[in-house]
Amino acid sequence: MVEVNFAKQLKEGTKKSHTMAENTSFVSSFLRGVVDEISYRQLVANFYFIYQALESEMNLHKDHEYVGRLALDGLARHDALVNDCKYFYGYKWQDTIRPTEQAQRYVNRIHEVANKTPELLIAHHYTRYMGDLSGGQILKGIAQKALNLRDVGLEFYDFPEIEDKKEFKESYRSILDNLPIDQSTMNAIITEANFAFRLNMYMFEEIQGNAATPLIKILMSYFKDFVDEMTYSKRFRK
Repeated sequence: MVEVNFAKQLKEGTKKSHTMAENTSFVSSFLRGVVDEISYRQLVANFYFIYQALESEMNLHKDHEYVGRLALDGLARHDALVNDCKYFYGYKWQDTIRPTEQAQRYVNRIHEVANKTPELLIAHHYTRYMGDLSGGQILKGIAQKALNLRDVGLEFYDFPEIEDKKEFKESYRSILDNLPIDQSTMNAIITEANFAFRLNMYMFEEIQGNAATPLIKILMSYFKDFVDEMTYSKRFRK
């Protein structure tokens, strides 16, 4: 039997979940350039809470036998998200932003695995940062154009300390391949990574639904006015 390295197992084992997350209405619309500021800034706020949880737990477990090996320079998103939140929400951003229900669920899961099985933090680390360094770079350009942004509000996607993203990702995969873990632990991390993708998917769907609510209310109000007008006209004709 040919042994498959962990990085490849992780990629192959999450391929379906990755595709499902990319096919949510929110991401699909995003990729088509359909991005509204209200939804996007809620995404930024959600990311602030998610990365705050992930990076605080990674820091607490920096001496962990496995997790500590992924405490790499240049990845932290906290400061970038603070600046993006300041742009979208103003100087009182900390008093304004709140995580959505699904974002809070995501945050809770990160803390839960950190407390019970810290090695599963690898799943969340992989899901977020590798995505940010890959597809996230495409999303940056789309958001910049759709929201008419210049050099503000998009720091989340910037990794100034990582000059060569391709080389960095190769090094990251090498670290995964050299982790001294058994197949059972690998399988547990893959399972958790799939759950991480689902948590992202739930959050995207929630944001899309929240964005649609004002439009639905407007349409329902219009429909009610239309029905009332038709009812009045019928009575008048009688």
